[in-house]
Amino acid sequence: MRSTPEALIVGGGPAGAAVGILLARSARQVTIVERSAGAHDKVCGEFLSGEAVQYLRSLGIDLTALGAAPIFGVRLARRKCIAECELPFPAMSLSRRKLDEALLGIAAREGVDVRRGVRIETLEREQTVWSARVENGEPLHTQSIFLATGKHDLGKWRRPKGKQNGLVAFKTYFDIAPAQQRALRGWVEICLFPGGYAGLLLTEENKLNFCLLVNRETLRSCGNDWQTLLTRILDFSAHLTMRLDGARPILKKPLALSSIPYGMLLRDAEPGLWRLGDQTAVTPSFSGDGMSIALHSAEVAAELYLKGRTPAELAARLHNELNSSIALATTISRLMIAAPALAHAVRAWPRILRILGNYTRVPQTALVS
Repeated sequence: MRSTPEALIVGGGPAGAAVGILLARSARQVTIVERSAGAHDKVCGEFLSGEAVQYLRSLGIDLTALGAAPIFGVRLARRKCIAECELPFPAMSLSRRKLDEALLGIAAREGVDVRRGVRIETLEREQTVWSARVENGEPLHTQSIFLATGKHDLGKWRRPKGKQNGLVAFKTYFDIAPAQQRALRGWVEICLFPGGYAGLLLTEENKLNFCLLVNRETLRSCGNDWQTLLTRILDFSAHLTMRLDGARPILKKPLALSSIPYGMLLRDAEPGLWRLGDQTAVTPSFSGDGMSIALHSAEVAAELYLKGRTPAELAARLHNELNSSIALATTISRLMIAAPALAHAVRAWPRILRILGNYTRVPQTALVS
């Protein structure tokens, strides 16, 4: 019979797995419950900035051994390529399917009780004890809850609205032609189109990660149909048409998410509930810093928890550290959708991409060593 854990982590993505690893290394009894029974894809750009790379290495992840692709530069395109420059940090790309499994594997080896295929329906707190109601199972009881369910809310424990709420996210993979692989290798590309923007990069084994955000009005004008939307985007963008010439879809249909509170950043937290990753901060997808924020929130949460601090202190610290970068990223994201022609100004000064890249990150001074 399994004993009652000191901490229950709901969600086995990077934030949940990371905080589990860190607490287990400090001899705390921890359980991670993950609703997926095995490896799976997620709506994610799969870009690992320098901060994410640093945190993952400290957790024991060998990105090179996992086949991660190095990224050294960023390109901006509308109809055609507008500008390019080097990134201000070393970056990599790795599919969430592979990264999440690697992190959960380390968590299990560190002594975390990792339970797969477990879906939590509700969370309730009575005095100092939490009860997690499990679908088709006995409830789990614990002293502390770490909520790391990514962009999905859990029952009544909903996040507030963000500053940019009317967007729908899509993600799929393509096998692309060798010539396009060579042209894209080492680069992340941001492609603007009327009503949204897309991100492209190569992950392991030269798979093209193709993610995009589109506003609801544009999607409705396409009959809420993925293929109609993609055709419209390709009709507009010669650059994307070139990248996908001869491409073969890998997934049967794209993954999709809506009602994402982009720009949301908590100021406070419910007593006893430690929110991690997208549960505490949601930066616009183009910034490529979502993974860093997830890992950073886990590092800070573990540090504070082990010192006997509170979730409110975690929220306050993350708000102080991330407020400026998320506000800037949200402003840029809005401009990219509302006034994409402004992107042509970058042609005269491509290094602005590098500068903006620096100012939309987790600050170096905030990183937990």
